[in-house]
Amino acid sequence: MPITRRHLLQSGALAAAAPALGLGAFSVSGGASAQAAPAWRHGLSLFGDVKYPADFKRFDYVDANAPKGGVARQISIGTFDNFNLAVAGVKGSIAPAVGLIYETLMTQSQDEVGAEYGLLAEAAAHPDDHSWVMYRLRADARWHDGKPVTPEDVIFSLEALKKYSPRYASYYRHVVKAEKTGDREIKFSFDMPGNRELPTIVGELVVLPKHWWQGSDEQGRPRDISATTLEKPLGSGPYRIKDFVAGRSVTLERVKDYWGAAVPARVGQNNLDELRYEFFRDNLVALEAFKADQADWIVENSAKQWATAYDFPAVTEKRVVKEEFPINDSGRMQGFIFNLRREMFQDARLRRAFNYAFDFEEMNKQLFYGQYTRINSYFEGTELASSGLPQGAELALLEPLRDKLPAELFTTPYANPVGGNSDAVRANLREAMRLLKEAGFEIRDRRLVDAAGKPVLVEMLVRDPSSERIALFYKPSLERIGVTVSIRTVDDAQYENRIRAFDFDMITDLWGQSLSPGNEQRDYWGSQAADQPGSRNTIGIKNPAVDALIEKVIFAQDRASLVAATRALDRVLLWNFYLVPQFTYGYARYARWDRFSHAEPLPKYARAGLPSLWWYDADKAAKIGKRS
Repeated sequence: MPITRRHLLQSGALAAAAPALGLGAFSVSGGASAQAAPAWRHGLSLFGDVKYPADFKRFDYVDANAPKGGVARQISIGTFDNFNLAVAGVKGSIAPAVGLIYETLMTQSQDEVGAEYGLLAEAAAHPDDHSWVMYRLRADARWHDGKPVTPEDVIFSLEALKKYSPRYASYYRHVVKAEKTGDREIKFSFDMPGNRELPTIVGELVVLPKHWWQGSDEQGRPRDISATTLEKPLGSGPYRIKDFVAGRSVTLERVKDYWGAAVPARVGQNNLDELRYEFFRDNLVALEAFKADQADWIVENSAKQWATAYDFPAVTEKRVVKEEFPINDSGRMQGFIFNLRREMFQDARLRRAFNYAFDFEEMNKQLFYGQYTRINSYFEGTELASSGLPQGAELALLEPLRDKLPAELFTTPYANPVGGNSDAVRANLREAMRLLKEAGFEIRDRRLVDAAGKPVLVEMLVRDPSSERIALFYKPSLERIGVTVSIRTVDDAQYENRIRAFDFDMITDLWGQSLSPGNEQRDYWGSQAADQPGSRNTIGIKNPAVDALIEKVIFAQDRASLVAATRALDRVLLWNFYLVPQFTYGYARYARWDRFSHAEPLPKYARAGLPSLWWYDADKAAKIGKRS
């Protein structure tokens, strides 16, 4: 699945007809005879009509007259050595800025759930059985070199991304054919009917320039889409790469003659002339750079830092604004995950014991100033999260799988252990030891060993000081049940390489969840993805019950069915104890130098909306003084 442009995949199927686009009948190849053709539509939605009509001029939440200009300096943590989106997640570390130079066939609105509108494509159509979809490109869609975006580009992109990216390969596995059916039309055929999400996830396809990738670079060497590159790629989006320093910074410049400036789904957005990304290895160093006015805003993920580190003069003088934006667009799961490819983690009772050893409440008090809540669902923060006992449509989905599921799933509501005081901690540790003894583990010479006498040795792999701090807090609790724990901190490149190769015992991982989950669940939890290097199934789950419920999610025919299937899937994942759930916070924390403005109000599902919905405010900038 996409990495830099994906964010959270909110998928859907087609919505209401679009008369202004010319809904004449058309014929398609592949059938014994032409049938009544589906209507071309300007927008797609999974289970209902789209909000905006075919003749809409802009989204409600933008200012069509927003001023253009200014520079925004942003912080990125880590480094990069690659501009090739096709091998992102497999080779090299991709620069996050790359996503802004490309366009997709459709783009999401941010004030409705799972709705998409035409971008490179002006319209789409599919039959009632969702067995294929057609997209019609805009006649004026152009690459930055002035050449038109063509069906050949779209077909090339699908084939290349599926071939070289495990995530795209999984996400588009059911798209079995793409063919040109007109000067600006492409038909995508699926391997089966009934998957309502497929027409829309095709709209999320990032389109790459075939002629550029099949050409030569400035030295006359043929380009290779299967390899990493630091050559500035050709795009079609609102920005292009202006310059960069490998591993340290990337500057994008706004394309002044951007072909899509008048497309309704782009009006009033992408207002800043330059976007500068500075890369830092450490969050603390990044914060100091922000304080020194070397960056215009920072996203703060540390509760401790948010509570204690923003007391410098610019905050007191209100030149720096601290603001929290509600997270309404997604759910999440974050936790200490077990690598099930390791034999020691095959027993669910051991995994469950690790959860009993985790004292979240004390960690929250000591490290996070009590700001966090414990995660209790793989879809935390959404209506898709399971709770209580299964019943109704959810129970009906689980019953045929009963022999493959833990019996407690049907009799006991899932709940994480609660600590926070000495009595609760002792009780949790006793339960952990009971589970371990039941699973055949015992303590010998103060070390936990399995039935064969082999010590339980666990390396926790981390990549930054904040993760290390959390792991260090957890380590003594695991040692109290006899686990020998080591913590290894490595640099970004080594970390990514080890994760791709599944070379770890435990790590912290997280999965963002859209409000309309679908095909991406296969890449998260599906058996087929478990052995694919670079897949998001880092845990290594191979569970036929999970696979079956993923299919129920994907093939849900209405919103109620989707919710029931997702809750059932959530419940099965929880009761297999594939991870130790960590914590969450319902807001995104931003601090910014007060030089920017946006239309009011921000859309419900935008969070902060930075940088695309904001503009440089010269009056505000003048009041707070020049940048350092």
